[in-house]
This record gives sequence, structure tokens and C-alpha cells, in this order.
Amino acid sequence: MSEENHVKEEKSLNFIEEIIERDLAEGKYDSIVTRFPPEPNGYLHIGHASSICLNFGLTRKYKGYTNLRFDDTNPTTEDTEYVESIKEDIKWLGFEWKHELYASDYFEQLYEYAERLIKKGLAYVDDSTSEEIAEQKGTPTQPGYRNKYADRTPEENLKLFAEMRAGKYKDGEKVLRAKIDMASPNMLMRDPILYRIKHAHHHRTGDTWCIYPMYDFAHGQSDSIERVTHSICTMEFVPHREVYDWLIEKLEIYPSKQYEFARRNLSHTVTSKRKLLHLVTAGYVSGWDDPRMPTIAGFRRRGFTPESIRDFCERIGVGKRENMVDMSLLEFCAREHLNKIALRRMVVFNPIKVVITNYEKGSELLKAENNPEDPNAGYRDISFSNEIYIEREDFMENPPKKYFRLAPGQMVRLKHAYIIRCDEVIKDDAGNIIQLNCSYIPGSKSGEDTSGIHVKGTLHWVNAKEYITITVNEYDRLFTIEDPGSVENYTAYINPNSLNVVPNALAEPSLQEAALEHRFQFLRKGYFVLDKESPKDKLVFNRTVTLKDTWAKAASKA
Repeated sequence: MSEENHVKEEKSLNFIEEIIERDLAEGKYDSIVTRFPPEPNGYLHIGHASSICLNFGLTRKYKGYTNLRFDDTNPTTEDTEYVESIKEDIKWLGFEWKHELYASDYFEQLYEYAERLIKKGLAYVDDSTSEEIAEQKGTPTQPGYRNKYADRTPEENLKLFAEMRAGKYKDGEKVLRAKIDMASPNMLMRDPILYRIKHAHHHRTGDTWCIYPMYDFAHGQSDSIERVTHSICTMEFVPHREVYDWLIEKLEIYPSKQYEFARRNLSHTVTSKRKLLHLVTAGYVSGWDDPRMPTIAGFRRRGFTPESIRDFCERIGVGKRENMVDMSLLEFCAREHLNKIALRRMVVFNPIKVVITNYEKGSELLKAENNPEDPNAGYRDISFSNEIYIEREDFMENPPKKYFRLAPGQMVRLKHAYIIRCDEVIKDDAGNIIQLNCSYIPGSKSGEDTSGIHVKGTLHWVNAKEYITITVNEYDRLFTIEDPGSVENYTAYINPNSLNVVPNALAEPSLQEAALEHRFQFLRKGYFVLDKESPKDKLVFNRTVTLKDTWAKAASKA
């Protein structure tokens, strides 16, 4: 490798890698520990994929490991379905966690930590309502004030906290708050709530607990218990870092450190779990794994490969400034990988019959390469006869200049087959074209052409005497505007053309052997994958991406 190419391939460190390299060089840690801490209250989306690639990627690059820790502190929104989907997504992306953990594993330990704060006079039970607490917190420009409950003795607080745990009080009747600083410029430091009462069944602990720790209390302490060295969050958690550090310091436990990076928003979609859940429950999409959803499960069902998503996450990088990433980049990454691995097949979506009047061989088998980008992909046999189907859009009776597809008197090449010329157009009584009569040029067979004729157009086709019928789902972007998350009535901008179903496309018979792990390029149409719920008697294929970026063209015309 030349020095110039080496420099090209040398990628500069992101700011988190710089921190880690400095920490390791200074001997602060022998190895690093990160964690991926999803809430099991929905499916993971593309933003989570960035976090997964970052956390797991760091411990691959540097000596260490990553824990998968479910932040299961809100029993009313959590479900084991979400737990299983999250684990499946991480494995599919190509990563393995060291320990599968849950914040609920630490409920007893967290309760003891809370008692420790109470004994130190750093936490108290508050009987105020949520509205009263909000009012007492003040405003960003006005300090808050403490109420009379803050004067309770540690002994009284310990007793009340134990009664909260025992189920003596109703939801919302009491909370446990940290005693920090009601005048802090960071409003999260104004005596944040540590525990609230929730009489709700938990998917792991059942009805053992009726008090649950808040995120700020569960997160940093769980990190500390696991001896996480670099706790990586998105930028909205910057104000929480002060609470994170204060609790660790006052509890005198292992000093995990929080670092923040900017989330990358993806254009033409939403990544708010609340909005994604609404899309599902309101029936705008068929489920969390609908191929139009920005969930990892949705991308998987649509045919994106884990390699393409990891490539996308690598390209967008890690920074401190939030920005919008165009969906076109993700689609580009998909095309880059699919072009290398996709098996080529011919499928006609809107057929018109072509009869080759001078073809008298009956039928023959032609050799077709499976993937010109992959010499090891081999060849397949496709049958050819005197009756074929081509796309209706590939014929024009009165074509403009520089029209290189089929027209009366005009010649085109049939992919992997012969050059044909259109001799006659057959119409029904209503004037609709129902058949094209053509003749083929002997000696023009692909790979053995001695005809000396050069044509500019090449068409895909299927044998009218040997094909299968399939359903094709042509998926597109879910929203018509770049940032639907920024508008109140975001569902008003759902793309009416986000799904176009082709119910009876004609395909070469080799597609009958398609498996879920296969990727296909339907020639001149795009990249496709077999749908996971496809019936065997009539296969269903989902379009992953078009062959070219059609949205860029549309934008340039606008």
C-alpha cells in the first residue's frame, strides 16, 4: 500500500476515542467497560443503531466489553416482547454483549443506596403533589424553595420510605427526593425525585415492588455497580450529568463517568418512540417491523443488511452537534453493499406479450450470470421461447427521438438472449395494445453475437411459457417532508405513495427458491428481499431501495 493510500484509509479519532486513549495511556483503566441501556418500551430504531455501533465498537477496538442492561424501571410501558426484539436487533447487527442485565436486578441495592442518602440527610420523603413540586422548583431564572417535608428527620424519612415500599400509600401520594440545591441554575439539581410509587405489575419482578427508581437514580448507580468506565449518552442527558456525579460522590461508590454525543436525526421519518407507537396503534403502519418504519426490525424486513447499517453509522460518525442526516445516505450504503451480494433476476411488473414469429426452436436454455460483481456467484439457466413478456413501459408506438427501447421497426437486445425487432402491433377492439409481433436476429445471441448489429437498448423479460407470479411491495419513504418530527400534525405528511403493491408480477422460476437470507436485484427495478411472512404459494418480495436515488432527481426538479 502506498503512503498516500495509507493516509487515506487512516481515520481520525472521534472525541470519545480520544478520551479513551488518554485514559488508557494515563493508566486510569486497564480496560474499558461500556453499556447499552435501552428501555424495553418499544422497538429499537436507527438512532439506537448508532449507539449500539458506538458502544460495542469501542470495546471491540479497545480492550474491554459491553453490557446489555435493560432500563426496566417503568413497569406500565414495558413488555417482554420489546426485550426479545432488542436482543434480536443487537445480534443481527453483529454484536455480542458480555452480560445481560436489568436495572431491576439492582432494585434491592438501589433501595439500600436510597437509605444511605436518607441517613446522611441527603434525601427526604415528600408528600407534595406533582403540581406542587413543579411549582416549588421555580423557573430557569427564579430559584425554587423547599417545603416543610424537607425538614423531616432521617429516622422519620427511613420509616416513611419503608412504608412506601410496603405498599401503605397510593400512587403519587409520596415521593423520595434528593436534597441538593433548590437554587441551582440546573433545574434537575433542584431536589430531583429519586423514587415514585407505582402499583403496577413488573415484567420481571412481578408484584414484589410498588416503588420504582427514577432514571437519574437507577442509571448512574447501575453503571457504578457494573463498574462501567465510559457511560455514553446522547446530548439531551448533559444536564443529567451533574445529578449523575453528585449521587456517585455522595454514595461513595465506583466513579463511572458519563460522556455525551449528538444524536443524528434521519430525514423523512420520526424516531420518537411515542410517535412510532402512535403510528403502530393508529394503523398508519402494519406494526413495529413494517418496512417503512425506521426501526432496526423494519429495516431488516425491508432487506437492509447489517453491513449497510454499520457502514451508515460509521459514515455519520460521532460528534457534539446534532444534525439531520439525509435518508439518501442510508440508501446509498444499502446500494453499495447490495450491489456486491444481490443475485440478479428478471421480473416484469406490468407485462405486454411479445411473440417472436421467426423463432422456430421451440425453446432453449440460456446462461445468465447471477451477479456480475461477484465472479463466484456463478450462472443460472433461464428458458427462452417464441413467447415472452416485457414491461409495457418498454414499448412506445410513437416514440420521441433518442428513444432506445422497443418501437415499431426498432431493435433492442433482450438481456442474456437475442436482438429483436418490432414488426407489428396488435390491438383489441378498444384500441389497446395487447401483443407485439417481433422477429429475432439469428446470430445475435448474447455472448456469441456475430450479427454485427449494435443496439443501444437492453430489456429484461420473462418466458411466457415458464414463469411464476409474485407480489411485489414497492416501499418508499414514510413521510413527504424532511423533518416530520418538527411539526405538530406529523401524520398529515405521511407519504401516500409509501407503499405501492404490484399484485401479479411475472418472475423467472428460479425465484421460487428464494430464502429470507437472499438479496436480489430485479434487473432495472431495484433491490428486493423475500418478506418474512410470505406465503409459499405466492411469494411476496419487498423493495429495499431503488437502483438509483430517485429522490435526489425529484429535489433537483423542484
